[in-house]
Amino acid sequence: MYEQHRIPKFFIAAFLLIALSRVSPQIRHGSDTSRFGEVSFPTSCSIVVQKQFDLGVSLLHSFEYDQASRQFREVLQQDRGCAMAYWGEAMSLNHPLWPQSSDTYLVDGWQLVQKAESQRKKSPREEAYIRAISTFYKPGKQDIEERNVAYSREMEKLHKAYPSDEEASVFYSLSLIAIQPPNDPSFAYAKQATSILNHVLAKHPNHPGAMHYLIHACDNPGMAGAGLAVARRYASIAPSSPHALHMPSHIFARLGMWQEDIASNLASLAAAKRAASGTESRLHAMDFLEYAYLQTAQDSEAKAIEGEAVALKNEGFTRGMELYYYYSQSHFPALLLLETKNWKAAESLQPAPNADRGSKAIIYRARAIGAGHIGDVIMAREAVRNLDEALPFIEESHPELMVPPVDANKNEAHAWLAFAEGNSSAAFDLLQQVIQFQDHVGKGEAELPAREMYADMLLALGRPVEALEQYRLTLKSDPNRFNSLYGAGLSAELAHQTSVATACYKQLLRNCNQGRNSNRKELQHARRAIAAMANSPTP
Repeated sequence: MYEQHRIPKFFIAAFLLIALSRVSPQIRHGSDTSRFGEVSFPTSCSIVVQKQFDLGVSLLHSFEYDQASRQFREVLQQDRGCAMAYWGEAMSLNHPLWPQSSDTYLVDGWQLVQKAESQRKKSPREEAYIRAISTFYKPGKQDIEERNVAYSREMEKLHKAYPSDEEASVFYSLSLIAIQPPNDPSFAYAKQATSILNHVLAKHPNHPGAMHYLIHACDNPGMAGAGLAVARRYASIAPSSPHALHMPSHIFARLGMWQEDIASNLASLAAAKRAASGTESRLHAMDFLEYAYLQTAQDSEAKAIEGEAVALKNEGFTRGMELYYYYSQSHFPALLLLETKNWKAAESLQPAPNADRGSKAIIYRARAIGAGHIGDVIMAREAVRNLDEALPFIEESHPELMVPPVDANKNEAHAWLAFAEGNSSAAFDLLQQVIQFQDHVGKGEAELPAREMYADMLLALGRPVEALEQYRLTLKSDPNRFNSLYGAGLSAELAHQTSVATACYKQLLRNCNQGRNSNRKELQHARRAIAAMANSPTP
């Protein structure tokens, strides 16, 4: 979120992808459709609507679902017998990498599938596409995971039956990413999708869907480097899509490329405002922006983003994205305080008025971490108790959401309570469970790594050599994180590993414009330490 990076349910909104809520002027009929990328999807429909149908598919590929639906409805106004336009509308309701806020779309999707099936003018290939989406919407008691798997199996058949059909290859790849298990360290489905998508890009190097889905497939620490080349190109293929402008930042964030990350999301945010897009479009870019600003100590910019995010009204969200409002009311303030180590303020956070339980849980976790850092056992216990009470209700409210085998946020909150209570062994055990999971599949792009918390605890216990090793490991999966770089530098300094400390401090200062735009005490210490170590005799 990843995006289909499965995480505890009260954080799932962090990885909701973006669709625009209204049609912007750029995508009216007869406009320059290349602004959303170009695809070729031949159908049995009237030649008059072919260009508009292709535009609808292009919009699907950049997750601009509302606009895609509008395009397919306009196709039907000109060709009522176009079966694939009904297919397109049904596809626009199914968001395979997003959680849906309700099951009502299943009913609507099934009605569209039936309309598609009732049309006489269909080729065998088109019937295969309709049959595939039919398996997803077919009435029954299947959960979303089962529906996704059934759809993927049908798309596999279509892909094999029509190996030269690039759209079949691309949509099949997306279905594989959607069914990637949350506890599979091999990323088998993601790698299979990557192979197929690279094959498509070899023949069609500017295919918007192939580029978009390859970024998703590579959105984990182990594969992020393989998605960098495509990440650098995707935004130029579909510059009218706020989501396409944002997507490269998934790779940039994984690789610690903060300036590229910031540029990507500033462009996305500007496009979302120009296009009068869904509110979540702006919030998603802001989420990544706040995190990247904090990693480069641009705290005033991060604070401004936080203020703008929480001030947005609860309106204009795309269907299925309503949870993003409540998530943002809690996530933006919590992230700012945790990343800047304002522990006292973090433990005093209060949920926003009318917050849902998921948003409250974000606050309770932040309060537990803040209280744990300053040893406030009473506040830590209260925060953990509130968190534990909220979790069952969240699961009951969103049974469709997939969760990983380890609830990272619950474990982290309990770990900081144990640490505050003086039980470091229990704290380490709880964090190790999360670390093992994150080592395999990574974490959310705008989240604190559990291993960094483990290193913080070791450093607080006066064990700098062990802390240094954990910070170093954190930086392998999360390069250029501010707090890990500083922690590694401080640990090395305390362990009298002068060259390591100097290297970490210098990298931190390079990331932060030498501290010229920040008064963070960590940067001040880094400058003083570099000078002191340079003037001290080598042991």
